[in-house]
Amino acid sequence: MADTNVVDVDVLRGEIQSHYAEVATDPERDFHFHTGRGAAIQVGYDDTLLEGLPHEAVEAFAGVANPFHFGPPCTGENVVDIGSGAGMDSVIAGRSVGDAGEVVGVDMTPEMLDRARTMARECGVTNVAFRQGLAEDLPVPDGWADLVISNGVLNLVPDKVAAYREVFRVLRPGGRIQIADICVSKEVPDGAKSDIDLWTG
Repeated sequence: MADTNVVDVDVLRGEIQSHYAEVATDPERDFHFHTGRGAAIQVGYDDTLLEGLPHEAVEAFAGVANPFHFGPPCTGENVVDIGSGAGMDSVIAGRSVGDAGEVVGVDMTPEMLDRARTMARECGVTNVAFRQGLAEDLPVPDGWADLVISNGVLNLVPDKVAAYREVFRVLRPGGRIQIADICVSKEVPDGAKSDIDLWTG
């Protein structure tokens, strides 16, 4: 069941956009979470994934784990990155799939999209496109993706059922999902669900 009945979705999205716009434009300031290369290493990225990426490519990383823990995409695959943020995972996927594959990063924050596009150009990755959109309404055709990845984003989506419907819509038959996020084992009370500060911080 969707949680949209206990939180104002427009207010929530606005607060999330504002928060992550700050990460995009000033990634080295203090946030309630770690950012950058050190954070990426701390949550499980190894040197082979980060090798060759300039500081600017990873300084706004704000993920919670490594969605490539079970392996990177294969050569020639199509990949969708939901909540692509500053684009580090999308660029890693783009390098993995090579010229025969494509990656679409989807994010709702314009500042993150600007940073991701600039970073991809600086890294010389030409098979990655970044599109503005929502997890609940991905700007990707049906059955296009071999792999869907996401890193610390689906917890920020109020209608998770809609988001997962979109994941399965864009996946081809037999496609894969590799999602990194934080899970809880107890039901979250409605009072917490309606607290915007808890969603964003």
